[in-house]
Amino acid sequence: MKTWDGIVVGAGIIGLTLASELQRRGMRVLIVERGEPGREASWAAGGMLADCALETPQALQTLATASARMYPGFARAVEEASGMTVDLRQQGTILFPEDGTVLQQPEFAGRVLHSSAVIALEPNLAAGNRKAVYLAEGSVDPRALTAAAAEAARRAGVDFRRGETVTGLDPGDGAVTGVTTTAGTYAAPVVVNCAGAWAGQIRGGQAPTHPVKGQMLCLLTTPANGLAHVVRTPEAYLIPRSNGRLLIGATLEDAGFDKQMVPKTLERLHRAALTLAPRLQECPVVESWAGLRPGTRDGLPLLGAGGRKGYYIATGHYRDGILLAPVTARLMARLICGEDCEHDLGAFSPMRFGEGAKL
Repeated sequence: MKTWDGIVVGAGIIGLTLASELQRRGMRVLIVERGEPGREASWAAGGMLADCALETPQALQTLATASARMYPGFARAVEEASGMTVDLRQQGTILFPEDGTVLQQPEFAGRVLHSSAVIALEPNLAAGNRKAVYLAEGSVDPRALTAAAAEAARRAGVDFRRGETVTGLDPGDGAVTGVTTTAGTYAAPVVVNCAGAWAGQIRGGQAPTHPVKGQMLCLLTTPANGLAHVVRTPEAYLIPRSNGRLLIGATLEDAGFDKQMVPKTLERLHRAALTLAPRLQECPVVESWAGLRPGTRDGLPLLGAGGRKGYYIATGHYRDGILLAPVTARLMARLICGEDCEHDLGAFSPMRFGEGAKL
């Protein structure tokens, strides 16, 4: 039976990026994916690289900022390794906060936009009398990114098993020896659970995540009626792509593993977008979908050792999986390879909820 140095469970952007990082460090890596690589939360994501203090949990801010700064180099490396493009855009974000008084905070000095400045940046926005703030954030197309990351991993020598669900860890004398799947068993002394919303379903592998449903829709715009910047408001966010697609999202729903779309919910998002940018009524709806984000009890990811030798967890990134992929891969690879980490991962310990915790 073929063996590997490490098995990564889950081929979302976190699992793909980490597998490539481990492979580059000399490990022989196998990814086991229940479906097709990148077709769950990563496929459904918006791709905003948002590390704004107004929206990022304080405990996560340092990692979010570090990962955002890594993104230009990370995107180039994925493109070069795969021969594909990922549509990294760096035009920035226009944020309309729910509480306008936060714009008086010192960190927003010089970045607050009055309505006339908003319209100057985005003529198709109906800003009214609302103030906004400009954020120097990027965005990326998660579908293009995960497709490129999967190809980069394949070219690096990572092995894939698709359409197999990992049902449990194979424990040895206090250490993992591999995994059992719906199709068989695979041996390795290191297993990393990157299974997202399904991470808690692996027998013997404590990973307390739960699914958080998000519904989105997509319009096809033109240069005349579209947007250049990401726009975020309490009612909706709008994310333009370089190919004219414009995403409208997203809901936060506790609906278990139900990915059904609700027409009334999508209509509400669509109306919110048309209020923000009336010319979008000229644009056809070309797609709608729902995805399941991996949430945790405190909204922070699970990063670290999983309670037995050789078992690690890197999941629970909630709304920030795309943003946190590069920093997660670097830190988890260092941890797995016995190197020092430049960031303290204590706040993200998978064991912080107690042994065997479930959500």
